[in-house]
Amino acid sequence: MFWAPLGLVGALAVVGLLLAVQVAAAAPPSVPGATYIGSEQCKGCHEDLAKKMEHSLHGKLLGTKLSKGDLQPRGCEGCHGAGSKHLEDPGNPTFNLRFGKQSPLAAADKNAVCLQCHQRGKRILWQGSPHETRDVACVTCHSVHSPESEKGQLVKETQPDLCGQCHQVRDMQFRRSSHMPVREGKMTCTSCHNPHGTATEKLIAEVSLNESCTKCHADKRGPFLWEHAPVLENCLNCHQAHGSNNAPLLKTKLPRLCQQCHTFSRHPSTPNPQTARFVFNRSCVNCHPMIHGSNHPSGVYFTR
Repeated sequence: MFWAPLGLVGALAVVGLLLAVQVAAAAPPSVPGATYIGSEQCKGCHEDLAKKMEHSLHGKLLGTKLSKGDLQPRGCEGCHGAGSKHLEDPGNPTFNLRFGKQSPLAAADKNAVCLQCHQRGKRILWQGSPHETRDVACVTCHSVHSPESEKGQLVKETQPDLCGQCHQVRDMQFRRSSHMPVREGKMTCTSCHNPHGTATEKLIAEVSLNESCTKCHADKRGPFLWEHAPVLENCLNCHQAHGSNNAPLLKTKLPRLCQQCHTFSRHPSTPNPQTARFVFNRSCVNCHPMIHGSNHPSGVYFTR
């Protein structure tokens, strides 16, 4: 992590600073001069939206949600702002807060409304995250009124469908012959990533990429008596995380992958015929099967 050299006190100071910045940036927009009229007034015109909201989680919470320092229940106005001026002139887009594609609100203002409630937990590092700095709004991925997913109120039915709209290269990699089991429904994008922000690169949810991989691949965790340096450093030295045409998720076909580092070993690094034992079947790992590390006293070459 980037704050590891700071120590505990320094890390806590950084976290405190991030929280202070987030609280300061989370002031939601408002409708100047408007007063609250209550959700019942909204239902008079927006009956279809009111019915959708009745049984949703937001509908149940917003009916009794208390804002900071104000004991008045907000309901619809908790997100869309005080509604008195909108009631007088419904066609004026400046008299209520709108979140659709035609909304005049900036992404930061839309997000500030959501962050009134959703500013803790996995969203604590949203400020300054890759998605936030690229002006991605909460409503780009989530829908309060008409969600398509059973979990997370997403605008698409599944996470891969949603994330694949922007991350098209990763979506293509999942379609390769060797791939993470995302298409099969055994994993989702958030199994490894936290899209709302992390202290690590690539939005990895764990403290490091290797920690993320060894959540599932615990047998590769170690520590080992004989460590393989590239494995200890980064799993991506050898593997392509999302998908590869080389099994198992290797970046390059064996033995070429090993020969990128082992160029002056006792084995020749020149091209071999297909019948050579250095190329056949699993290539180098025919003889060095414990390539991630060995605990055998005689396993210095990862042979046992």
